[in-house]
Amino acid sequence: MKFNLSIFLLALLLATSCSNQLDLYPRSAVSSESELTEEDAKSFLIGIYQSVQNDPGRESFIMGDLLGGDLNSASSVNGGGTNAFISNILRPEHSYPKNIWIGYYEALYQVNTLIESLKHLSNSPELNQIRGVSHYFRAYIYYNLVSKFGGVPVLRENTMEKLPRNTREEVYAFIEEDLEYAMQYAPNFSSDLGGDYNYVSKDAAIALMARTKLLQGKKAEAVELAEELIAKPYFELDSFEKIFRRQANSELIFAFVNLTIESSINLSTWFYTYAHPQSGSYVFKPNPWAMEMFTASDRRSSISVDTYEGLDVVNKYPSGQTGTDPLNVSRLAEMYLISAEGQGLAGLNRLNELRAARGLSPVSASSEEQMLDLVLEERRRELFAEGFRWVDMVRTGKAVSEIGIQERETLLPIPETELMLNEKLVQNPGY
Repeated sequence: MKFNLSIFLLALLLATSCSNQLDLYPRSAVSSESELTEEDAKSFLIGIYQSVQNDPGRESFIMGDLLGGDLNSASSVNGGGTNAFISNILRPEHSYPKNIWIGYYEALYQVNTLIESLKHLSNSPELNQIRGVSHYFRAYIYYNLVSKFGGVPVLRENTMEKLPRNTREEVYAFIEEDLEYAMQYAPNFSSDLGGDYNYVSKDAAIALMARTKLLQGKKAEAVELAEELIAKPYFELDSFEKIFRRQANSELIFAFVNLTIESSINLSTWFYTYAHPQSGSYVFKPNPWAMEMFTASDRRSSISVDTYEGLDVVNKYPSGQTGTDPLNVSRLAEMYLISAEGQGLAGLNRLNELRAARGLSPVSASSEEQMLDLVLEERRRELFAEGFRWVDMVRTGKAVSEIGIQERETLLPIPETELMLNEKLVQNPGY
């Protein structure tokens, strides 16, 4: 049968509005046996962008900051109760881990459906690009799952079968396989996309691969990939304001455009106060030490944090209740930091190049340990409120000592609803 786009769009809306567990996929979604045309595939891909962006919920984008010690409940005083705040989130019954797990698997269902449906179409250059983007998104989904939960069930295709968890190593291998595919077939950032960073490109796949390699401790490979992007003539460090204010810039590699008409991911509502000109519900705020990590000369300071009528706020997402803000996935500054960390002391120049671009003086290090600390502190400033801090502390073995969390809290708990629905799943240790 010929694929009906209007039915698909309705099905996609229904699928993303219900609460679907790992073994309870949205039955209203389009079948992978449907015969898509090339035009249908293009429209389906638009739905994939929206599903991957929206389904995991807005907490998925800043979970690393909520757990990383630099954010706290807006009702906290002088940073008090930070670890109780973290422990409260990291409960198997809490909605945040549940929504993240379910949301990513909902998005995965849509991605796998497109990948399977594309098998019935020709190998035209444009369809191959769609295939490449689809594999990027599957890798992106699994990167977010493995970095938060550890080993999770790997689904190469959709199934109603209840599956056990794969090992972390198996998930990493799957991510790398998909990214290799995306690096071959996704559009070229410059020639195919005209430098539009709101679309997935080969360079976006390279950036995610560099991040994945660093997560595994494959530093030399991470450096090689990061340096490949730094050397691209169309990427360079740019004004920090442009990156977070929907302005054309040469630093973003991939970002969800996150238009109000297509998204409910409005982070600034959580961060701004009701009295702020843009208004907000002020659920979370920076801890005092997060406010203090920016010096007067740091060009990131006013864009990252602000104080409004005596209340500290995150300022990277400026729309408040009036709209939505771009959701940055990969940008060149991260590649500088990956290269610096991966090279150790030999990467000091890359670290200082980034610092100079942000208005800071150079630093020096006399040991590999000191170099790592400098890089992690720079990542903390550069990537504040972008979801990295907790992951950085966990992957470097510093989370328990630096944040003060419990050992079990270096992973999110598997949601209790998933354990009830699938007896083959095993809870993370300590929960």
